Amino acid sequence: MAEHAHARLVREGYEAFSRGDMDTLRGLMAADATHHVPGSGVLSGDFKGQDAVLDMYRRIGEETGGTVRVELRHVLVDGRGHASTLHRLTADRKGKHLEENGGIVFRIVGDKITDLDECVEDIQASDDFWAE
Repeated sequence: MAEHAHARLVREGYEAFSRGDMDTLRGLMAADATHHVPGSGVLSGDFKGQDAVLDMYRRIGEETGGTVRVELRHVLVDGRGHASTLHRLTADRKGKHLEENGGIVFRIVGDKITDLDECVEDIQASDDFWAE
């Protein structure tokens, strides 16, 4: 069975993120895309527009000294413009280690990602890791 176009789009985004390929990520997102990050850490909040989203991704790498790794485990689609993922994230920051399951709910219009709602398994552990 062929993979749905939205699943391929999301998978391509995860692969580009893992390579640090911001040009590919920019091409996958709508100009006004928004990434919503839960919690109260230094990178929590709503990042609106390609530049803001990509800068947040850059900061993830910077804050973790390049140790962040995201292993995509599953992509689910509804065929109506939504895709949902499950991934495993590991990272080190300021003497702390984070290893957790998470996911993102994507909204896709046409062939562009317009909205990313991130979810984490343990919001307190995430907040502790990303605290000032």
